[in-house]
Amino acid sequence: MSLFLLSFFLIYGSMHIYALLKARSALAFGPGTTLALLLLLGVLLCAPIVMHHLSRHGYENAARIVAHVGYLWMGFLFFFTCLNFSTDLLRLPLWAMGRGGSAANAASVLAGRSAFLCISVLAVALSAYAIVEASRIEVVRVRIVTDRLPASVPSLRIAQITDLHLGYIHRNGKAGEVAALVARERPDIFVSTGDLVDGELDGVEGLAEILRGIPAPRGKIAVLGNHEYYAGIGRSIAFTRKSGFTLLRDESVTIDDAVRIAGVDDPAGAQFGRSGGASEAALLGNRPDGRFTLLLKHRPQLDPATEGKFDLQLSGHTHHGQIFPFRLLTRLVYPLLVGDHPVPGGGTLHVSRGTGTWGPPMRFLAPPEITVVDIVRSVPVGSYRHE
Repeated sequence: MSLFLLSFFLIYGSMHIYALLKARSALAFGPGTTLALLLLLGVLLCAPIVMHHLSRHGYENAARIVAHVGYLWMGFLFFFTCLNFSTDLLRLPLWAMGRGGSAANAASVLAGRSAFLCISVLAVALSAYAIVEASRIEVVRVRIVTDRLPASVPSLRIAQITDLHLGYIHRNGKAGEVAALVARERPDIFVSTGDLVDGELDGVEGLAEILRGIPAPRGKIAVLGNHEYYAGIGRSIAFTRKSGFTLLRDESVTIDDAVRIAGVDDPAGAQFGRSGGASEAALLGNRPDGRFTLLLKHRPQLDPATEGKFDLQLSGHTHHGQIFPFRLLTRLVYPLLVGDHPVPGGGTLHVSRGTGTWGPPMRFLAPPEITVVDIVRSVPVGSYRHE
């Protein structure tokens, strides 16, 4: 975790310095303004730490204000940095064409005051759009026809949420919207594939009642993500269970002798002293006939040892990059970034874009989703009756 924080502040701090240098170059302000902006940017850089300390000392409302300001700034700064960096890349070949002429003039214009102001306005516009996109949850439908359901259960509907990140940014409004959308789909089984909570849990206990009220007659199942550990594993588990979920930690459960659900803990547990449980392959065992096997796993990673041992894996974690073009970096770590992927040995992996947001309450070209999986029993050839 300390390595993550060091890397985060090194990269995030560099973005602040880059923004200050770009502003000073374009607007040509003096040392007094530079110092004032440096202090302001330092405060914004430290907003996550300030939020954490305010929360620990009981100043919840102040912590929420700092969280909103700090994370909105983070989103704006990401757009601002990407746009300016793209402009700088465009200037390089123009400068390479020579010091005189139209190419050099164009390079100077791109480094000037007008270009800087246009980029700033565009970054604000993109931030505003990203806030709107993050608020529009889509229902993504997956249909699976299988011979692995018994005749007594011809179909099952499973609703998945993941990466909701309830905390200082997402609270009652988001929890209520998700509850209404899931309830409208009338799932038989409701699952959460991790990061139900964010890194802070203060003041979210009441949200559990909203999630608990979602009807799912055949059960509610959850697994842990990395943020449950960051928020405090004991409190996260208590919140998940209070929300009505049965928590699977390297365990499996069978529902109505029709679907076997296996859930694995997130690897982040190892950083917090949790010893490894049963391996995925041992947990899944042999895939039983006449029973659909569902694997719940926060991260969209496939274990070669589990090939042919499950029918469907539901995962999240990637947010589809959340704010493009960050997706390009996310794909380097998680090549199976989003959507449906066939699994060697049979089966399907569905990677959700996530239902909430981490950090900035923004999404750009990566709208949030609730996944609804309809599993339908196939009818064997020759079993139709003709009247």
